[in-house]
Amino acid sequence: MKIMVFTEGTLLTHEDWHGLSRAEIVRRVKQGYPLLDFARSKPIGEAVAKLRQWQRQGASLFYLTSRTQTNEVEAIRSVLRNYDFPAGQLFFRRHSEQYHDVAERILPDILIEDDCESIGGEAQMTYPHIRLEYKDRIQSVVVKEFEGIDHLPDSLLDLRQYSTEPARG
Repeated sequence: MKIMVFTEGTLLTHEDWHGLSRAEIVRRVKQGYPLLDFARSKPIGEAVAKLRQWQRQGASLFYLTSRTQTNEVEAIRSVLRNYDFPAGQLFFRRHSEQYHDVAERILPDILIEDDCESIGGEAQMTYPHIRLEYKDRIQSVVVKEFEGIDHLPDSLLDLRQYSTEPARG
């Protein structure tokens, strides 16, 4: 099983924001609080442990960063290594690529991303822009921005059944 997880806002937050409420972080981002040193990012909650659980059950992990500049991508790569995130390739958008282009190239079984509340919501997310012919092959799991993934199921089987879609009635 291939799991692609977005880094910034889903797995990582800036160390200056560590310990702040999710609402406060969202407020700061909306107000344009500048973050230039991505090397000072930290894991949200127990993200590393959760990913390790999934990897022990056989998941292959792929990370997707919002960064596109080489030095910023390397900063995120360094953060993942320094906090002992499980092995997995780090992907980023190249040239004129959009996030959905990267996801469509990798075709993960599960795509975990945050709701991008502070930067425009669904318009900034990955899954909503994936072409229809790929949507039935990729399960979308959306978490609240800066909330982390701690609440997601520990079991890959349960994660595969997990739904963030509203119940249809």
